[in-house]
Amino acid sequence: MKKFLSISAAFLALSACSDANQTFPSFFQEAGAVVDAQSSFGSATINNTGIQNGSKSYTINLATRFANEVPSTVNFAFNSAQLDENSRIVLRQQAEWIRQFPEVRFRVFGHTDAVGSNAYNKRLGLRRARAVVSYLSSQGISRSRLEAVVSFGETQPLIATQNRERQNRRTVTEVSGFVDAHPNVLDGKYAAVVYREYIASAVPLPTAAVPTINASE
Repeated sequence: MKKFLSISAAFLALSACSDANQTFPSFFQEAGAVVDAQSSFGSATINNTGIQNGSKSYTINLATRFANEVPSTVNFAFNSAQLDENSRIVLRQQAEWIRQFPEVRFRVFGHTDAVGSNAYNKRLGLRRARAVVSYLSSQGISRSRLEAVVSFGETQPLIATQNRERQNRRTVTEVSGFVDAHPNVLDGKYAAVVYREYIASAVPLPTAAVPTINASE
């Protein structure tokens, strides 16, 4: 019986060693590895750095603001990448917002409806994204801040249908990050600013002196 227990204990010890990463991930993986969906070493560190210096949360906040404050989508006629007047009105609003943040980069995603082959729709979606980038550029936005290299084609419809659908024929403009080497880009120094403001916020505000009343008066 003792021999059986010894063998069992040894087997369990070996199993624990081989499964250590799953049992105690915080001891065997880099900090923040829970966000590393691609399991590529370094992604968690990049995420943590972005959170700590403020750039990641700032990007998310700007993306939310952009989506809430201006229309992010323009639509297209069937089998067309031409911008109509309504689209140009929306893009002028986008350009006005984008000009406020010269350190921020944007990405334009092109979409189509399900009519046509996947290969053709992927090219059409990219043409639409490039048309939007071209128009934003004509409004004074540097092309170095605009990216139109991603096209979802027909794969992400708003309306699930195999027929023609204008809502699916669209581009979506989104905040994608910061311009490299721009003087306003948030870097590691931003963490010091955040910390300084945090400390300052904990200092009680000065209060007005309360006049004392002389009992003899």
